[in-house]
Amino acid sequence: MTTAEQHNPTLTALQERIKELTCLLRMADIAGEPGISVEEILQQTVMSLAPAWQYPQITRARIVLDGCVYALPEFKAGIASQRADIRVQKEIRGYIEVHYLEEKPDLDEGPFLLEERNLLNAVARQVGAIVERKQAEQERIQLQEQLRHADRLATLGLLAAGVAHELNEPLGNILGFSELARKSPGVPVPVTRDLTKIETAALHAREIIKKLLVFARQDPPHKEVLNLNEVVRDGLFFLEARCAKSGITVVYALEPELPLIDADAGQLRQVVVNLVVNALQAMPEGGRLSIQTGSKENSVSLIVEDTGVGMSPEVQQRVFVPFFTTKEVGEGTGLGLPVVHGIVLSHDGTVQMDSVPGRGTRIEVLLPIVPQHRLPEGSPDDQ
Repeated sequence: MTTAEQHNPTLTALQERIKELTCLLRMADIAGEPGISVEEILQQTVMSLAPAWQYPQITRARIVLDGCVYALPEFKAGIASQRADIRVQKEIRGYIEVHYLEEKPDLDEGPFLLEERNLLNAVARQVGAIVERKQAEQERIQLQEQLRHADRLATLGLLAAGVAHELNEPLGNILGFSELARKSPGVPVPVTRDLTKIETAALHAREIIKKLLVFARQDPPHKEVLNLNEVVRDGLFFLEARCAKSGITVVYALEPELPLIDADAGQLRQVVVNLVVNALQAMPEGGRLSIQTGSKENSVSLIVEDTGVGMSPEVQQRVFVPFFTTKEVGEGTGLGLPVVHGIVLSHDGTVQMDSVPGRGTRIEVLLPIVPQHRLPEGSPDDQ
């Protein structure tokens, strides 16, 4: 600041006001850039702060939001500073700091002007509003994607149900005639073996159709009050030997006093088997499989966690889409997880997934417990 400016307070105040308005205008321009991320907005905002203060040459600024720091490489804490909190929906998520590296005469707030305090507060409010708006935009995009996903699933469900019903009759004929042919007198042994293969293939196709019907929710669950731990043990009875053969260690952590649920035992066994088989296929070189049950609030949980290859975020977004698979041709139908999703939804439950490439996958199924007034007489919860 020159000597002439020091003796002309009106000119000084006007110049400071111009710098403040320039800073706010610059922020508006930054936030208005199409496709710009919150991180880019914050980094450019930091660059715009120092010129708005009285002594820009010795001014250093930084923004801290959600634990992330945005500052220029030359930033360092100074002798004097001022700070303003960043609030998003009334919650403090971070702050903005402005530092002076050298001592300056005291003014309204240490060496800072009252106008600089007002500017800092205005910038903090603007940053909070930008973050809030960006979050709302992201949530709207996610909601639109969920709606599109639901619409695709509904369409695929109708298609799957129609295809399943159309295929059941010819498959029944194939099974019936192949069995009659195999029982005919004088059938050569090689032909008998081929007929057996035909029956096996037809039965496999029928199982796929059953999965399609479950996915399309054409086969309503036959519910009864049961303990999820028993379903888990039954579902894994025939898979433990396969795990041992594949070099996979199975670790159980089943909560002893698990609340009862109202569910179809057969369908839940299919959920358990599908999740475990999916985990086994993700660990071709062996690993660790964890099966855990527990309770939280009004739900019981089933957690299946593996140390396999994991999934990328792009794959995770599509694993519940029917017929999507990352396996080789002939090794997967792409119906395992969609069937799990369909069964859990038909039981008013939810499925949550967390996967990291190279580290493994964790899938948690939440199912509602039986309300106390609906428990059968003599159930453990009545003891």
